[in-house]
Amino acid sequence: MQKNSNQLFDTPFSKAYWKLAAVELRNTKTLIFAALMIALRVALKSVSIPIAADLKIGIGFLVNALGAMTFGPVVAIAGAAVSDTLGCLLFPSGPYFFPFIFIEIAGSLIFALFFYRTRISVTRVILSRFCIDFFVNIVLQTPVMVLYYQMMLGKSYKIFNLPRMIKNLVMFPIESVLLVLFLRALVPPLKSQGYVVSDISRLQFTRKNIITLVILTVIGAAAVVIYTVTK
Repeated sequence: MQKNSNQLFDTPFSKAYWKLAAVELRNTKTLIFAALMIALRVALKSVSIPIAADLKIGIGFLVNALGAMTFGPVVAIAGAAVSDTLGCLLFPSGPYFFPFIFIEIAGSLIFALFFYRTRISVTRVILSRFCIDFFVNIVLQTPVMVLYYQMMLGKSYKIFNLPRMIKNLVMFPIESVLLVLFLRALVPPLKSQGYVVSDISRLQFTRKNIITLVILTVIGAAAVVIYTVTK
């Protein structure tokens, strides 16, 4: 599977970047790979790694990140919509609620914007996980969950909100490290086969990365405390 170009971008704010991302929609092999990633995401939705009492790490985000890095934001958005719909149909956990699809799309889009056709560093991995754990799983998902509980279940969501926020903050550094190790293991063989363009030569942990993890965790915790106190 040869990509149309090996061009890399420092940021996604480029017409050429989005042009190449759109071309992925017409690449048959890309779409086949995307279908495989969607199938894996759906199958792994209920799979998790227990690390403590009532604390588990879902592993579907690893596949999501790998897929988004490979086929870019345009296919990632479509894939997220399909994945969310299939997941609800095949493994329903409650009444279907359409706004959940935007949470799935946001996570895939963030991974694509950080990883597709770029030089991936540990800092990029950390920032991508922070954006998803904080801005998607807390900021965006909270009002969606509130509406879901009110409209579909007739219940209040307040009792579940704070524990979910704390869980995301605890998971953030753990998931960041796991994602770095996952990409370091799988990207080289996929790149040798022409599936991946992005460069991972900078994917090595440094003291600066550890400090970044700590700072972002503290910022997230402070935001949750402020939110809880002001509610």
